Amino acid sequence: MTDQPPVAATRPYQITHHGRTIDDPWAWLRDPHYPEVNDGEIIAHLEAENRWFEAQMAPHRPLIDTLFEEMKARLNEDESSVPYRDGDWLYWWAFAPGTQYRRWFRKPADGSGAPACILDENAQAEGRDYFRLGALTVSPDGTKLAWTCDDSGAERFTLRIRDLGTGEDSPTVIPGLLGAVVWSAQSDAVLYGLVNDNWRIDRILRHRLGEDPANDRLVYQEADDRFQAGVARTQSRRLLMITAGNHETSEVWLIPADDIDAAPLLVSQRIDGRQYEVDEHDGTLFIRTNDQHVNFRIATASLDAPGEWTAWLAGSDQCYFQDITCFADQLVVQGRQQGLDQIWLTPYAAPALAAIGFPEASYTAALGSNPEYRVTKLRLGYQSMVTPSTVFDYDIAGGTLETLKVQTIPSGYDASQYRTERLLIPARDGVSIPVSIVYRADYRKDGSQPLHLYGYGAYGLAIPPGFSTVRLSLLDRGFAYAIAHIRGGDDLGYQWYLDGKLGKRTNTFNDFVDVTRGLIAQGFGAAGRVSISGGSAGGELMGAVINQAPDLYGAVVAHVPFVDVLNTMLDASLPLTPGEWPEWGNPIEDAAAFDLIRSYSPYDQLSAQAYPPLLVTAGLHDPRVTYWEPAKWVAKLRVTKTDDHALLLKTNMAAGHGGKSGRYESLHEDAEEQAFILWQLGLAG
Repeated sequence: MTDQPPVAATRPYQITHHGRTIDDPWAWLRDPHYPEVNDGEIIAHLEAENRWFEAQMAPHRPLIDTLFEEMKARLNEDESSVPYRDGDWLYWWAFAPGTQYRRWFRKPADGSGAPACILDENAQAEGRDYFRLGALTVSPDGTKLAWTCDDSGAERFTLRIRDLGTGEDSPTVIPGLLGAVVWSAQSDAVLYGLVNDNWRIDRILRHRLGEDPANDRLVYQEADDRFQAGVARTQSRRLLMITAGNHETSEVWLIPADDIDAAPLLVSQRIDGRQYEVDEHDGTLFIRTNDQHVNFRIATASLDAPGEWTAWLAGSDQCYFQDITCFADQLVVQGRQQGLDQIWLTPYAAPALAAIGFPEASYTAALGSNPEYRVTKLRLGYQSMVTPSTVFDYDIAGGTLETLKVQTIPSGYDASQYRTERLLIPARDGVSIPVSIVYRADYRKDGSQPLHLYGYGAYGLAIPPGFSTVRLSLLDRGFAYAIAHIRGGDDLGYQWYLDGKLGKRTNTFNDFVDVTRGLIAQGFGAAGRVSISGGSAGGELMGAVINQAPDLYGAVVAHVPFVDVLNTMLDASLPLTPGEWPEWGNPIEDAAAFDLIRSYSPYDQLSAQAYPPLLVTAGLHDPRVTYWEPAKWVAKLRVTKTDDHALLLKTNMAAGHGGKSGRYESLHEDAEEQAFILWQLGLAG
């Protein structure tokens, strides 16, 4: 029986920048051979932490099992997607009862043939600790399938080409991919992106079927280590696209799909701070860009002069344009207005946005699978915090929604038993922060019942007010569950994102703390009775808010937390660091950025005070937040904090950033998280 937590050794280590010296006695937890991690002492320490995690959670295994069975009972064991049409075929996926992964199917759209399985993820995952499907794209002639998978969690995918007539993969295997794969119009070649040693897509190559991959032609090389490259295609499929960009600047090159070896055509040369994306309609390029308005505008250009942009739809303070899709008869714009998702349709003759109406005051909605160019209906996805995931077809001519499917919950779900609200809570600088919250109808807003608060707040990624069957286990135990739409996401437009990055980064942390206090003031939970969670940059959020206001929180779950911000941003050799400087700042060159990051970096700001109970996760093969960040943070916490609250670190030794793969393995980790929260809030009985 493990009766004491592991205490990591300390070793003298210092770095100096701008005349500032940092002591980092746990720096040794980074394996010098990373991404290979085989240092025996490091592995032994991580495994000791895992044993401590298991020992501490052992008394709560019955609760974990109960929660897991609840969550599993809400899963439709033979869940399947709504088929969508692409040319002569209908495509969909389905689970079989008891299986961890999807099977992918198709059948002739005219009803003349039986369904055929084109890929069984379970067969590919057999014997592996981890499996994740990446790209899955059928050739234009419908005879071949290009697919990629990752079997370690390191997010380096392997490309295979399958003959859909025989179901056999060709002997050709191309490792080291990341991102999409696109086909030539003739179905005889593909474009793909390769990652370098620093996990950055810096090369786009063309592979012609039947040829040795060693002879694949280099189509594009990205020389700037701040940028990632990628491939895509226009909705019409006439053009293939090579994209290059980071968190604030982008660039696009075009290649005719029927002439894949043609020299790429540059749309417009990159300009620092300018973003743009491109789609095409009948030879006209439609360009979404932030060059004149923070919420983006839409311009047009000809293929003959792609860099000469003509105004088409001006930017708006009220409407945030996030995406454009050119269908044959209308342009579809996705975005937000007053923080709520919008899908607008407009004719090409002159912009006139018409929004699709949805039935609730708070919801999330987006285009679903719409691979074809000529359409009379649009496939949409919709949900809210009380409405399960719903698939609609929107009839363009009639302006009506047809419900194709509503997520089924076999164990039962009655939406009338739950309530949802959208609140505005003032931050300390007077800015109102939106909060989405859901709770049972009998929840008492008198501070007597617990609250769980979730946040992210980075990279311009909004957290939508969506539905979760996993969340129901907390709601049915008396919790309210809230999402804080803090600055750093783009919930209220692109400026909302800008107001939480670089020099304004601390707004994100302050917003979350102020939302917590505001919810408590309104009777949602009480200080010390609030649990919180976040992952990756949201894990950084967890670390920052417990440094600032540890007394507010009774349980904290930090998944793969980005907590060693300063050291990571100082190390240009790490996979993502150069591309991350536009988000966080470059402390190597900028002393002010060094001081600012150091002032909020959770690892650097740990102090001798009481901290709430903490469950921390890591992935040994995680290329985004390296395993040593949470390991170092926990090691420092153990000898710095003044309390005896639980501090647990669980490292997935065969997974990466997203935790374990497989729907049941993932649910089991959800059950562990909730059991930890219930235990720490005294609700495990």
